This record gives sequence, C-alpha cells and structure tokens, in this order.
Amino acid sequence: MADDPKTLVSTDWLAKHLKDPDLRILDASWYLPDAGRDPKAEYSETHIPGARFFDIEEISDNRSDLPHMAPPVEKFMSRMRALGVGDGHQVVVYDGAGLLSAARVWWLFRLMGQENVAVLDGGLPKWVAEGRATEDMPPIPRDRHMTVRFQNQLVRDVTQVAHASKLGDPQIVDARAAARFRGEAPEPREGLRAGHIPGARNVPYTDLLNDDKTMKSPDQTSSVFEAAGIDLAKPVITSCGSGVTAAILALALERQGHRAWSLYDGSWAEWGMFPTVPVATGEA
Repeated sequence: MADDPKTLVSTDWLAKHLKDPDLRILDASWYLPDAGRDPKAEYSETHIPGARFFDIEEISDNRSDLPHMAPPVEKFMSRMRALGVGDGHQVVVYDGAGLLSAARVWWLFRLMGQENVAVLDGGLPKWVAEGRATEDMPPIPRDRHMTVRFQNQLVRDVTQVAHASKLGDPQIVDARAAARFRGEAPEPREGLRAGHIPGARNVPYTDLLNDDKTMKSPDQTSSVFEAAGIDLAKPVITSCGSGVTAAILALALERQGHRAWSLYDGSWAEWGMFPTVPVATGEA
C-alpha cells in the first residue's frame, strides 16, 4: 500500500511517525447499538499512544433529530481546540473495528477544509495484532487554533439527493449490506422503511475491504464500483444507514483520484423516515 497522509496510512507509517511533534492521533471508534460495544470504555482500557478520543455522537449537531449529523463549524473548532488539534497538525484517525467509523471523521475534517488527515489502514486491531505499543492514559492536550473553510460541495441534503434520484445525476451509491439495500433485512434503527433511494446503486462497504479490514488497492476498489454499474467519470453521492460507512466509499473514491464525490449526511436514517419520499426495493 502506498501511504498517503491525506487519505490512508499504514501501521508502519504511523509507527515511524509516532513521536512527530505535530502528529495528532484520534480514536474515532463508534458502533451500532446492537454491537454491544462501548467505544469510550474501550479507549480508556487501551489505545494507541498519544491518541485522543473523538466522540462522533457528541461532536455533532445536537439540534438535529438525526444521528451524529455534521456539527456546526463553531462547535467543531471548539471541540478540536479542546483536543489540542489545530492548524499545522497531521491527523491520523483510527477505530476499533479496523476500518469503520474512522472514515467518517476523515470526511468531517475534509468538510471543514482540513486536508492533512488520514485514516489508519486496519485500525487498532491491526496495530495490536502486530504487537505494537498501547497505553491506557489519555494525553494532556494543549490548545491550538484551527482555521475552518467549510466545503459545501462535500455534503448533500435530502432535497439535493431527491433531485439526483429523479434525474439520475449525480449517481447515488449506497454502502449498506445488500439485504438492507434490497429491503429484505430490517433496519437497525426503529421506524425506518426498508429499501433504498430510487436509482441508487449498491456497493457494500465491506466489498472495499480485505479480510483484515484494510482497504483494497485503488485499482481493486475501482473495479468494485464499476461492477456495480458506477461510471467513475461522473459525480457520485455516497449514502448508507446514517452517514458513517458512506465515508468509506468516499475515502475509496478519493484514493482512486475521483474528486467529484459528496456524502449524504442524513442517509437512510433521514430518507427512510420520511413517508413522502419514494423507496425502491429489490436490485438497483
């Protein structure tokens, strides 16, 4: 794998740069309720040396009824200052699943105009499996200002997605498992209809990962998108259950050199809740 501090870095890269003064590591572990895992408790027990805990649920827009929507700029800046993350820092984000929620935080940083951020390929499981050092004490952060330049083109709302669904442009790609996409499996959140956004294509995020939860090569992920009927020469909107695994698709697209992508922040948690928007079932 070619290390890229703007998208994805290996455990070898992180180990080599672990003591760099301007490196900031974030544990962005997050799980669905049915996973039975407590990310904060797990962080307190063990984390990569120097890592701070990024609480996806707390660092969000608490004015919204939807789960972990992107926070207002001011809140993001405030929380990053409290974590000691700011201008001039190289950020590396990981999670306890291998590659799941870390990509969401990568997207949030990109949304806020911060490009020196990468996901740790394989996350904490790979780091631990390789016998690398961990600790159980959080670091003492020092404030640093962060300059935010919000990137509107990287996020889409329900109105924009409905327009894309009707016209077929941009393409909508859903990262959920195939059974959920087809409407054959129930949604993990109560009150949501089953199915997918009309016109969407399905690329389950797991299809982009190797068995060890590292990401496949750009050539391999391109092939996965193309096999699902995605034209990689055209713009893409990524979606999923609640805007988390959609970011894995966005990360893969970015690594392929595809720049015309955006993420539907509300995703199925929003679309599946509204009785007035259409829902499709079965294959795309």
